[in-house]
Amino acid sequence: MKHWQKMVAPIVIAFLMIVYYIGAAVFFMAVPSIPAGIKILMMVVPLILAAVMLGVLISRIKEIKGGEEDDLSQY
Repeated sequence: MKHWQKMVAPIVIAFLMIVYYIGAAVFFMAVPSIPAGIKILMMVVPLILAAVMLGVLISRIKEIKGGEEDDLSQY
C-alpha cells in the first residue's frame, strides 16, 4: 500500500465525524423531555450525515488509490 500515508488523515477525520454524529443521535435519544417527532428527526439527521460521511470516505479512498491525490488538479 504505497498510498497508505495519504489515506490516514481522511480516515481519521471521517471516523471522528461519524463518532460525533452517532453520539449526537444517541444523546437526542436519551433526552426524555424532547417530543417524539422532534426526537426522531434529531436522531435521523445525524445518522444520515454519518452515512454520507462514510460514502465520502469510500469515494476519497478510491480517488487516492487511483492516483488522484489532489482534487484541485481537475480545475
